[in-house]
Amino acid sequence: MYAKALRRIARLWALLSLLLLLVFLVGEGGPPPSRLRDWLGLLFFPVGVAAGLLLTWWRERLGGAVAMASLVAFYVVLYLFDGRFPRGPYFFLVAAPGLLFLLLPQKEGSGGT
Repeated sequence: MYAKALRRIARLWALLSLLLLLVFLVGEGGPPPSRLRDWLGLLFFPVGVAAGLLLTWWRERLGGAVAMASLVAFYVVLYLFDGRFPRGPYFFLVAAPGLLFLLLPQKEGSGGT
């Protein structure tokens, strides 16, 4: 019973995260990134996280793994280039549904996904 409610929360949160990422991408409108750091950062967040969250609608665990791996890679890139991690919980909160999908029990009859 709790798994069904948690799955609904994860799906709603993922949808809200995707909408927020879309608003940021559409609303940015500035010049394209010019530094390698910026291109790599964008590859992992928001692109990688969004791809993972979209994938969770069909393959929950795989999508969750892609979203979380992209978030970790984003943090690593920023640490390597800037010598520090991003401040605040915001990047994690956007990608957090991926973690929920990883923690959810597998659906019955899903064949591993």
